[in-house]
Formats: sequence, structure tokens, C-alpha cells
Amino acid sequence: MIQAKHQRLVLILSAVGIILVAVFLAGYALREQASYFYTPSELAGAGVGPDQAIRLGGMVQQGSIQTAADGITVNFIVGDGKATIPVTYTGITPDLFVEGSGVVAEGRLAADGLSFVADNLLAKHDENYMPVELEGLDKEAIAASTAAGAVRE
Repeated sequence: MIQAKHQRLVLILSAVGIILVAVFLAGYALREQASYFYTPSELAGAGVGPDQAIRLGGMVQQGSIQTAADGITVNFIVGDGKATIPVTYTGITPDLFVEGSGVVAEGRLAADGLSFVADNLLAKHDENYMPVELEGLDKEAIAASTAAGAVRE
């Protein structure tokens, strides 16, 4: 009887140990692959390093989209109503990427820490789409600040 309880206890402890090791390994693997979402105002105080992959979301400032001479490099400004950050993207932009629309840029901060280099751009689906992380923001405040050319905090 005691031996059967001992065997069950060893089995349960082994299962818990295996589960803990699996959770640790999964967490360690995701740490390298996770890219966190920031708005420009959150990014200013986040302490994100230039080598860390992140997603930057906000509204494209009116009049800020400029295409470089090579034809595929695009510079624009993303704002969230509180701060803005200049973004550089090289590649084909999504069809729905326009001024005043919501955008999520995947990439990393430039070496200067003041601008963002995007590897991928995600544009909104339609005029009602807003990234989940930006749903709480006031659209009119964002539009007013991006039109006025607010500077990064």
C-alpha cells in the first residue's frame, strides 16, 4: 500500500518536473522570437535597444510620405496623438498604405534611437479597421496632432 502511494507520488512529481521544463523551454524560445507592440509615445520611454525586433503602430501623418530617388524606399512619420517617430521602409508598400491611415510597422529602432527602420508594413483593411492595440486612442486627437506635425516627445 505504501509502495503504491510512493509510486504515484514519484509519477506526479516527474510529470510536474517535465511540465516545468517544457514551459521553461517554450518561454526561452519565445523570448528570442517575440516582437512587442509599441505606439510612438510608449516607445519613447520603453528603453528598447536598436537590435530588438518590435512592432510600431499608429497613424501615418498627413503629408509625411516621401519616396526616395531609388523608388522603393519610403520615409514617413507615424504618430499616436502624443508623439511621432520617423519611419524608413524599403520595399513595396501595401495598396492601402496612405496618409492618415493606421499602420503597423515591424522592424527595429535605428542606431540613433530616434527613428524606426521597418522590415514589413501592415496597412488597415478599410476605414473602420484599427489595430487592437490602438482601439482606445482618440482618432480625432491623433488626426489633429499628426496634421499639425507634432514632434516626438
